[in-house]
Amino acid sequence: MQRFPAAPWPASLKAISLLGTAVLVGVAYAVIMAIPRGTRVPFAETFGTVVAAVPPLVATIALLFVVTSYEVGPKELRIQRLLWSTRLSLGDLTRAWFDPNAMDGSLRLFGNGGLYSFTGLFRNRTLGRYRAFVTDPKQTVVLQLKKRVVVLSPAEPHAFLQALTVFSPGLDLTRPGGTA
Repeated sequence: MQRFPAAPWPASLKAISLLGTAVLVGVAYAVIMAIPRGTRVPFAETFGTVVAAVPPLVATIALLFVVTSYEVGPKELRIQRLLWSTRLSLGDLTRAWFDPNAMDGSLRLFGNGGLYSFTGLFRNRTLGRYRAFVTDPKQTVVLQLKKRVVVLSPAEPHAFLQALTVFSPGLDLTRPGGTA
């Protein structure tokens, strides 16, 4: 397996993550301060405590899904997260290319749209429905498999593509339509 670090966070992801974290912490603090204490209302304090735990839980879950690196091997790709890795079979990989505009105009269908990473299911006119494991949307590599499309953002996209060709000789490295 050959390892490639994820692309460094661009200023936009840092700003979104900082602002998102500040909002989540602020909401949690506001809820904690608003929890009625010593009231006779049944479960008011318990309910408030549960509600106050939701924002930190959201931030923690998003943080756990951060992409840290990618590992390429024979017919397999591992996307490293903070505590685990996601494995994808590359057995039916047909094409791969660098496209800094791959995520342009994308609609998030399910997942995280900028709190520490861009991960989940997205859709746009160019790629259709795709799965993203991205830290920098301008450093993206698109993997076209027979039944799905995956978008990644290694720190060195061209070196990542070269490693793919080692494990998948004859892999087409051109965008659909014939441009490299």
